[in-house]
Amino acid sequence: MIRVLLVHDECLVRAVLAQWLSVQPDLRVDDTPWRGASARVRSVRPDVCAADLECADTYGIPPLGELSPRGTGAEPPRLLVLAGANRPGLLKRALEAGALGYVDKAGSPERLLHGIRRVAQGERFVDESLGFGFLQAAEMPLTRRELSVLTLAAEGASVAEIAGNLHLSHGTVRNYMAAITRKTGARNRIDAIRISQGQGWL
Repeated sequence: MIRVLLVHDECLVRAVLAQWLSVQPDLRVDDTPWRGASARVRSVRPDVCAADLECADTYGIPPLGELSPRGTGAEPPRLLVLAGANRPGLLKRALEAGALGYVDKAGSPERLLHGIRRVAQGERFVDESLGFGFLQAAEMPLTRRELSVLTLAAEGASVAEIAGNLHLSHGTVRNYMAAITRKTGARNRIDAIRISQGQGWL
C-alpha cells in the first residue's frame, strides 16, 4: 500500500483528485492545502507527497522544504510535483528541493497515478511535456534568494516589506535588486519584473 499525501490549495481540484486516486487499490490517500502540509506530513507519514507548485499563501513560492521534515526519526516522503512548463522558476525550486517526480498539470490524471507509483519505488519520473520548462530553468540567471526577492517585489511589496518577510536588512534587499536588474539586463526594478514574467521565471 502506497501512502500518498496530496497537497493542493484549490479545494475542488484537491477533492476530485484525492477521490479519483482513492479508488486505486494500492493507494491510501490523504489531502491538505499547503497551509497544513507540514503538520499532515508528520501525522500521516506518507510514502509520497504529490504537491502542486502553486501556493496561495507565499506569493507563489511553495515551501517544499516543509514536506521533508528532518530529525523526526521517520523516512521523509518522496516528492512529486504538479507543474507547468510555463513556470520554470518553480521547476528549478522543485529540483533544488530534491523532487523525484514532475507531472504536467495540463496532462491526464493517469500520468499523475503513473508518476506516484514510479516515485514510490524510488524512480525518477518526468513528463516529456515539461522538457522546455526544464531548459528554461537551467538558463535562468537568478538565484533562489533573488527569485524570492523579485517575486515579492512583483506582488507590490516595498523594500521594507521584502526585508521583513525574508528577514534581511534593507541594504541587502537593495543589493539583491541591483543584482537582479543587472542579471536580467533590465533598466530598473519594474523592467526586471516584466522581463522575468515574460520568461516565466515568476
